[in-house]
Amino acid sequence: ARIETPGCSLCMGNQARVADKATVVSTSTRNFPNRLGTGANVFLASAELAAVAAIIGKLPTPAEYQDYAQKINATAADTYRYLNFHKMPQYTQKADEVIIQQAV
Repeated sequence: ARIETPGCSLCMGNQARVADKATVVSTSTRNFPNRLGTGANVFLASAELAAVAAIIGKLPTPAEYQDYAQKINATAADTYRYLNFHKMPQYTQKADEVIIQQAV
């Protein structure tokens, strides 16, 4: 397994091409033939699914995924709190200070 730098993939130059005919689990937002490598078998996945696949070394069965999902859900309030940044004082206070300029 190889872990790449988070961010956009090939179009931004953040990801190296994989070996010919490699099997890949990618969190990229798109795929088309030969994008990540010649003849590569690419599976697009959520971050959670990609993490489970990395842990067990293969795409999980639905039952295997659900076992890990239960563990993820147990800490979801903390793990995903960044998605509620609009409720965090350190962000809302700064947002209140932004001066919005009008075009003239």
